[in-house]
Amino acid sequence: MAGASALIVIGALAGIAFALFLYRQIAKIRLGPENSQNIERRQLEEEMDVNPQSWETMIKCYNAVRTGANAFLFAEYMLCCIFIVVFGLLILILTARTPEGWNMSIGLLSAISFGIGGITSLSSGYIGMTVATFANARTTTMAVLPGAAGWTGSFNTAFRAGGVMGFALCGIGLLILFILVNLFSIKFSSDWGEDGTSVKYLFECLAGYGLGGSSMALFGRVGGGIYTKAADVGADLAGKVVENIPEDDPRNPATIADNVGDNVGDVAGMGSDLFGSFAEASCAALVISAQSRTLVENGFSCLMFPLCVSALGIIVCAACSFLATDAMPVKKESDVEKVLKVQLFSTALAMSILLLPVAATLLPSTFTFESYQNVDPITGESSPFVCHWWGAYICVFAGLWSGCFIGFITEYFTSHSYTPVREVAQSCETGAATNIIYGLALGMKSAILPITFISVTVFISFNLVGMYGVALAALGMLGTLSTCLAIDVYGPVCDNAGGIAEMSEFPPAVREKTDALDAAGNTTAAIGKGFAIGSAALVSLALFGGFVSRVGTHAAHDGQITINVLRPITFAFFFMGAMLPYWFTALCMKSVGTAAMAMVKEVKRQFDTIPGLLEGAPGHGEPDHAKCIKISTDASLKEMILPGLLVMLAPILTGTFFGVEGVCGLLVGSLTSGVQLAISQANTGGAWDNAKKYVEKGCVMVEGVVQPKGSAVHKAAVVGDTVGDPLKDTSGPALNILMKLMAIISLVFADYFVSINCGKGVFNIESTLGLSC
Repeated sequence: MAGASALIVIGALAGIAFALFLYRQIAKIRLGPENSQNIERRQLEEEMDVNPQSWETMIKCYNAVRTGANAFLFAEYMLCCIFIVVFGLLILILTARTPEGWNMSIGLLSAISFGIGGITSLSSGYIGMTVATFANARTTTMAVLPGAAGWTGSFNTAFRAGGVMGFALCGIGLLILFILVNLFSIKFSSDWGEDGTSVKYLFECLAGYGLGGSSMALFGRVGGGIYTKAADVGADLAGKVVENIPEDDPRNPATIADNVGDNVGDVAGMGSDLFGSFAEASCAALVISAQSRTLVENGFSCLMFPLCVSALGIIVCAACSFLATDAMPVKKESDVEKVLKVQLFSTALAMSILLLPVAATLLPSTFTFESYQNVDPITGESSPFVCHWWGAYICVFAGLWSGCFIGFITEYFTSHSYTPVREVAQSCETGAATNIIYGLALGMKSAILPITFISVTVFISFNLVGMYGVALAALGMLGTLSTCLAIDVYGPVCDNAGGIAEMSEFPPAVREKTDALDAAGNTTAAIGKGFAIGSAALVSLALFGGFVSRVGTHAAHDGQITINVLRPITFAFFFMGAMLPYWFTALCMKSVGTAAMAMVKEVKRQFDTIPGLLEGAPGHGEPDHAKCIKISTDASLKEMILPGLLVMLAPILTGTFFGVEGVCGLLVGSLTSGVQLAISQANTGGAWDNAKKYVEKGCVMVEGVVQPKGSAVHKAAVVGDTVGDPLKDTSGPALNILMKLMAIISLVFADYFVSINCGKGVFNIESTLGLSC
């Protein structure tokens, strides 16, 4: 017991401590010319041709972005806290209703774990947003430095900002989950090795922790996504397309809202999302492990193996992070993507090696699951399927490397360093229509290999260790979560730094540097989304396995149930589930479109009514940034409600009225449809974004003539980028939460579903599961 506990506590505390260390490194950079490189102000301004007024404008923009981001999160989190209280009461009541009768202690502990998970998720998003807005102008400050120092300083600042969020999130999430396990064990189990029923109840109550995290992630992803893309689309259309002014031009009233959106959507939303994945994968593995008498009898250390995987990942990621910032520092543009790829590969390699002795030490040589049986095809007799410790290791290994491969495949389809995006950029020669066609085709094609890797991982894992193996594979894919988050948050920080550089009217060389960092950031963000979507698919499947296992404890035949997809009720809801991601996407896309229209009209109104603003005449009136921020804030808080209700009520209403088999069909349908739609949307949007940047770099030629900014080719690329924005930053990423959230809700409410006519629902639908109640 001591070994597993020590590894978990050390890993969690190491993550928190390393996050604080990185934050202090960022805080050493002073805003303005007196930065950490100690270059004199006059020398710096002369060498880089910096206008002294730019420093003051930079600090003004920095404060405006921080204020706007804090205001939005405060308004959003107020609504989320109300939701936690209301939905927590619903969990308290419904989960207390079990087939054996009312058990208020189960309902209370489930509600408590839900509330703690929700608050932890909100805290994760807030930490990420705070450090991102703290580091953006400091990245700009470092980018002003000449030569290699500017590249190294700006990259390290943005990467460390991402690391603060990654390590803080993983450390805090792991530590709180471990504390809950030990606190809940006081109620349920005094002896881990004997009382399997108590362990089962304990882990089922802990599932509320994952539900709380994923619920808040949904609102963070949808609300933040609508905010950021309403501002981004509105700013692009009103500025670059209609008025032909540069991106992030200080004359554009929507630029501050756009930069605020990068933080509340791409940073806070992603943080809550991946915290939810970690919490749900851990809870799924714990719930399924409780179904194994062998694992329970081997005690606490054995059951804590899933958390040890995450703890080891934190330690490995912290050690490897120095590769990017110290051992292989970025000194020129071509170094950026190389360093990020080496970082990702090295953490996966180190994790693969160090995990082997951990698995061999903590897990028994063989173990079985009562619900996972070998059936003789001739006699029909069943016998327990024997699992091995090395099989569990292979599951984590498969998830870890399939995640890396999905990341690299995503990079290939979204980076302008490779052929697919360059083809999309060249297609702009004949207008926006061909750009849209090429981009859609790229997104659909990009789903083939990731789905193949996910399928192979599921096949290997299930055949080795059953659904427990699938949960371990999901944790393996999230094993390098600290690094993945660091790489992902790096992108929005660089994007903000570039926006601040342009609004502050720094020399073009500074913006070129931040644009190069941002282009790599777009790719890394796409890689992060690939990880998030891939892990969500495995987590969703593992949660489905946990749901089936929990329902199986009420079966009349040795705890085993078989879900028959050809049953009318299951097959019908399979189609209903497959439809939900499209309904959800439609709601998100329309919300962005509606808010963007309002934003474009507001920007045009200000251009028309504020004298000299559009022309940039000396002494012109200041743009009203607050009005644009209000449009995005009001739209996001209003429009996030309906998609949220759709996702959360669908499984509850299905289980209540149509029973367990209907829920099974709903979950499988939403998973198979949602994962492919999410990958396609995220990669299509990422490709359009980097195709635009490829055009802006002057790399597209038509009949031997370079197509600059403002050309017809560039405008066609901007249209594609604008269409792709809500795909890659709103509906696409939010779909992975749809898959996970529906599954974790079903797991938490499983006993409630069984209590209604023995799992047949209010309509008493005929069932072949043979559940007792």
